[in-house]
Amino acid sequence: MQNQFNKIMDIGEQMLICGAEVHRVEDSMQRMCSAIGFTRTDVFIITSSMVVTVYTENENFTQTRRIQSTGTNLEKLHRLNSLSRKICERTIGESELDAEIKHINATKQPPLWIKCLSYFVIAGAFAVFFGGGIVDFACAAIIGLLLCLLTELLEKAMPNKFFIKFTGSFLITLGAYAFMRLGVTNSMDKVIIGNIMLLIPGVGVINSLRDLLVGDSIAGLLRLIEALLLAFSIAAGYFLFVFLMGGRII
Repeated sequence: MQNQFNKIMDIGEQMLICGAEVHRVEDSMQRMCSAIGFTRTDVFIITSSMVVTVYTENENFTQTRRIQSTGTNLEKLHRLNSLSRKICERTIGESELDAEIKHINATKQPPLWIKCLSYFVIAGAFAVFFGGGIVDFACAAIIGLLLCLLTELLEKAMPNKFFIKFTGSFLITLGAYAFMRLGVTNSMDKVIIGNIMLLIPGVGVINSLRDLLVGDSIAGLLRLIEALLLAFSIAAGYFLFVFLMGGRII
């Protein structure tokens, strides 16, 4: 049972890393542990740590996992959820479970060109949504493409969410200002907001509110504080550029 417990910890850890809500990870782990025969399961999870104790009639096990970083990977999360259901339904053997976990962990991120295309289209679309024209779409889309490349580079060189948001916001403002000075667009604000929407930590805010509503106060507050700090980083990048330009850019 120790080996099965290790596998359940691996699944819970990966679910949390992929962006699952804390209370759903706790519920999934409790159900999986009950399904394999543990008489009691105590789970305590926050965004950066997992502590799980399971009991049998004769012994108990405790494991702690440190979560270094979290993100959003819905495809991998969907596969992990499906695997947890198979465990609860007892329709998967131990050897098959090992193979399935290895297969899920080998899930690759989308290629860079798909990410760049997504940034390109989304940034331009938001610029139009907030009142911009076709020129604003093109300007915002080009900046979005550059933002994607910068984000990809910084994630490899310095994987710090706050620095990435700060630098991205600075780049967005610089790019929009450059297009305005070149006379390409007069709607600098539309170009900026089209790209800022790519940086807004919307998933983090929603997950924090859900955790708070179901009673996971600590996890919810931690995620909410992180989201607010990320929003502050975005604002700081914009205001740094404004400060460097003497306090006025429009």
